[in-house]
Order: sequence, then structure tokens, then C-alpha cells
Amino acid sequence: MPENPKLKAALDSLPHKPGCYLMKNDAGEVIYVGKAINLRNRVRSYFHANAQDSRKTRELVRRIDDLEYIVVGSELEALILEMTLIKQHRPHYNVRLKDDKRYPYIKVHWADTFPKVTVTRNMQNDGSRYFGPYTSVWAVHKTLDVLRRIFPYLTCDRVINGMDQRACLYYDIKLCTAPCIGAASQDEYRAMIQDLCEFLNGKTEAIQERLRETMERAASEMRFEKAAAIRDQLRAIENIVEKQKVISTDYADSDVIALARNEKEACIQVFFIRSGKLIGREYFLMEGVEGSLDQVVLTEFVKQFYDQAATVPQEVLLPTDIEEANIIRNWLENRGEHRVEIKIPRRGQKRELVNMATENARDTLATLQAQWEADRHRQTESVAELQKALGLPVAPLRIECYDISNTQGVAAVGSMVVFERGTPNKKHYRRFNIKTVQGPDDFASMEEVLRRRFARWRVSEEAAAKPGGKLDPAFGRLPDLLIVDGGKGQLSRAIRVLDEFELSGRIPLIGLAKQNEEVFRPESPEGLLLPRNSPALFFLQRIRDEAHRFAVTAHRNRRSRQGLASQLDAIPGVGPATRRKLLSHFGSIRAIRAASELELANVRGITKDVARAIKSHLE
Repeated sequence: MPENPKLKAALDSLPHKPGCYLMKNDAGEVIYVGKAINLRNRVRSYFHANAQDSRKTRELVRRIDDLEYIVVGSELEALILEMTLIKQHRPHYNVRLKDDKRYPYIKVHWADTFPKVTVTRNMQNDGSRYFGPYTSVWAVHKTLDVLRRIFPYLTCDRVINGMDQRACLYYDIKLCTAPCIGAASQDEYRAMIQDLCEFLNGKTEAIQERLRETMERAASEMRFEKAAAIRDQLRAIENIVEKQKVISTDYADSDVIALARNEKEACIQVFFIRSGKLIGREYFLMEGVEGSLDQVVLTEFVKQFYDQAATVPQEVLLPTDIEEANIIRNWLENRGEHRVEIKIPRRGQKRELVNMATENARDTLATLQAQWEADRHRQTESVAELQKALGLPVAPLRIECYDISNTQGVAAVGSMVVFERGTPNKKHYRRFNIKTVQGPDDFASMEEVLRRRFARWRVSEEAAAKPGGKLDPAFGRLPDLLIVDGGKGQLSRAIRVLDEFELSGRIPLIGLAKQNEEVFRPESPEGLLLPRNSPALFFLQRIRDEAHRFAVTAHRNRRSRQGLASQLDAIPGVGPATRRKLLSHFGSIRAIRAASELELANVRGITKDVARAIKSHLE
């Protein structure tokens, strides 16, 4: 048992009940999340000598400083809570999906009278139909480009009543059925969107048969233009279906999952088989796999993938057994609302499918490794080129860049982006809401941002000097190169701040002006023009553009919130607390405006009368 009194007390208080546990380091960060049927027995077992055979477990136990636990009613509840906590905290020692928050989905707004089709990164329980997740937003948009030519769905913001005098250009080029002018009825339009959904699910035979019948009927009624349009639609569907490989006479909907791995990451390949046809495949990366068995990696993937998958198939084919198979199957059946089988085929066609997915996973991982190696080489080259071009004494392994964004001085925001070894470290990005500057003064705003940044550095230094103290991960380190977006004015303010903190000479500093892409340095009155094809210039532009993007995004969000606040303040019964609740719940002015009266009233603390007043005012 540990000597740490706080940890020992936490271990002694553990109950003999099912639940989840969160292990924390001395900085209070959650480093591991687990679940157990018996919390007391499971958590205390980590500290037994025979449980620390693996290096990963020994390292984890050594870093545990405290723990929390949450008691639940059953093993299934523990499974669901565990997935939620892993997604929330992304603990270092858990095997987890890489970049799982960013996966795009195709969203069909089925609850709308005339449903649209969009791309989203968030699934909500809003009556819409979702398809995904996909790993590439580019591939999603490419899929939608093809789908729209077959099923020409709406993309405009018109209120559809069938009474408009003219349709837009999309109708003329056959990319919309124009329900706005009554060219397609509501029933016809929704039937087309239903076909689109079935198509995405791989169910094409019934669609093709119905379209053939409609085409023949239109031709017999001498509506030849209609018949020709359906013929073109049929040909487009047939072209796609021909490319979908028929791989099974078993018409059960299946996902085939396999993996390949190296020391630090695992690549999971998923084949999506619907009605016996391979309709698509995606690969996903898992991190935190070092020291974990394949069985553990697969178990965590199945849980985390289906936690956010839009659909659950009738069967899941795997290369090896997974832990907790029975409880996971029960959970999948609850999610899919139908019977689900988890199979590990040993021979025959299904085993061949698993082998094929495994081979694809290996090929994908090998390709990614080659790409990562090439990227690392380019990044190293860029850093070396920049060091040479600017005459820096050491390679700028940590670069910080700052930019200011505002609209006539309103909602001004400063951004700090960090690149380490040539790649962005988004965990260290920071936004600064400008507090002391009135009006559109970018020079003074830059000075405020830098002063606050280095004040945080000084506080971090002082904290780290105390027993048990640690540096702030974002502000505790000084950059090897500091970049301000702008010319001599911004540079002079940055020099003033560095002098104030006695950092002049310790931190190389440059300003990058957009006009002519000149680089300004404190020691030179003249701007430096790097060659237009210089890797160093491309690298600087990339960093500057990222700082600009981050600042503009923060400014827009702040301006949107301020605009909403001024509108909400005028509504009787809406004060600062209610405003904060609305912003926290919906996130943006657009979402609040789009919310129904019922959705507004569902926010805790908002009555039906206040919800009605908000809806009336914003409309």
C-alpha cells in the first residue's frame, strides 16, 4: 500500500460496489480512468506487487497521488460512465481514440419539413439522422457532391411554401428539385431524402426498383423529361453500386474490425458491409497503446467507436476475443435496439474478411508512418532553415506567435499560438480578451497581451521554486523565438515588454508584416525580405496564419456573445445569470435563436414565460 496519507485514506474509503475510479497525479490531472464491479478490490489491486508486471502499470502507480470514485448501479452503467469520463479527460494512461472529438458526420435534418443534408461534428438527439463517423471531412464533402447529383437536396435558406415565383440557379443545373416553386411536393421531396438515407445505409435494390417503375410510368404517360431525369439518376446509382464489391452471400449487416500497431499507436481498420456489399471503409488511430495487449486495444476501440457511431450493425467481426464481451454486447443491443452478435471467425469467408481488414490496417499504418517520417523531416528542415535565415544562436524549437483581432476596437482579442519542433501544440494555445485598451489600438493591445503572458511566466517561476511547485505548461517556458504579427509598431511594443521583464537578449524577437512579408528585427532598422520560395518564409507564414485564424475565431465568438448579451439584457426577466445559462447551454447566438420555446424552457432556471419572452424578442 502507498505511503501517501491522502492516497491511503482514499483507498481505505473505497466501497465494495460497482463504479468508476479516476486516478490523479500531484498536479490534480486525471491520468487514468477505469471501472470495476467491486471498486475496493479492483483499485487496491493496483498496489499489489504482482499486479505491476508491466512497465506501463508501474509508471501509472508511481504517478498516482490521489483518486476519486463514482458509485453506479450496475456494470453496464459503469461501462457507459467510463467512456464518458475517458472522452472528457483523455487520460494519458488510457488507450483512447485519437482526435475522436473531430470526426465528421453526415447529418440529415429529418425533423425539418424539407430536410437538408449537412456536415457536422456533433451528434445530437434532435430528430436528425446521422451517418458516420468518417475520418476525413474532405471525403465527406466529396461523398455529398456525388449524392447531390443523384438526390438533389436543398441547400438554400428559403422558407419553403411552394409559392415562390422563381427557383434559383441550382434548379436549372439539376442540383435541386425546387420545392420552393412547387416543382416537387413535400411528399416527393421527403421520399427522395429517404432514398438518400437508404443509399447511405447500403440499401440500394429497393431504390433502383422503384425508380425503374417510376421511369417507365413517366415514359408511358409521355412525360419524357421526367423519365430522362430518373434514367440519369438510375445510371448514377448503378455506377456507384458496380464499384461496391459483393463479398458475402450472408446479408447480415456487419462491421469487420482489425488492427495493426507499432510501439506507440495502433491503426484500426473497419469495413462496413451492408446487404452483403462492402459500402465503405475507414481507419482510426488509437493512442496510449504502449504496453497494452491487442485484446485491450480492441476492447477500448469497440467501446469508444460505437459510443459515437451513428449506427450499430447486426454483427461485429473481430480478429480476437475482447474483454467484457457480454456486457459490451448488451450495451450495443441497447444502443442499436436490435440483437447484436460479436464474433471471432476462425475459418471461412468471414475469417477471410478479417484477414483482409488486417492487411489493410498494416498497409495504412505503413503509409502513415512513411508520411509521418517525411513530415518530421520537413519540420526539422523548416526549423533549421529559419534558424539560418534569422541568424539565431539555437534552433527555435519552441516558437510563440501573437496576433490581435477586433472590429473597430469592439470585442478585441489577442491570440498566442505555440509551435514546438515545427508542429502546432494546440494544448498551449491561449486567448486574451483585451481589458485595458479602448478603441482600435493594435499596438497597445499587443503590449497588453505580451505583458500578461510574461506576468504569467513570472508567477509560474515563483510557484515552481516552492516545494512541490510546478511550471505552468503553457506559460512556464520561454520561447526560443517570439513572433508578433505586424511591423515596426508592434515590434517596438514587444521590445518594451521584454525590457520590462528583463528578457531582452534572452528571447529572439521578430515582427512579420503582411505587406511584402517583411521580417523586422530589433537590431536592424531595415526589414529582411526572405526569398519567396524559402522554406523559412513558408514556415513563418504558416505560424502567422495560424495565429490570425485563432485570433479571428476568438474575436467572432466574443463579438457574438456580446451582441447576444445586449439583446438579452433588454428582455424582462433575463439578467446576467440567465444570460450565462443560455450561453453555456447553447453556445452561440445562432443556436439560441434557432432553439424552440420548449428547448429554451428546458434550460434549468428558465420558466415558460421567460422562454416565451426570449423567443418573441429574438424573432
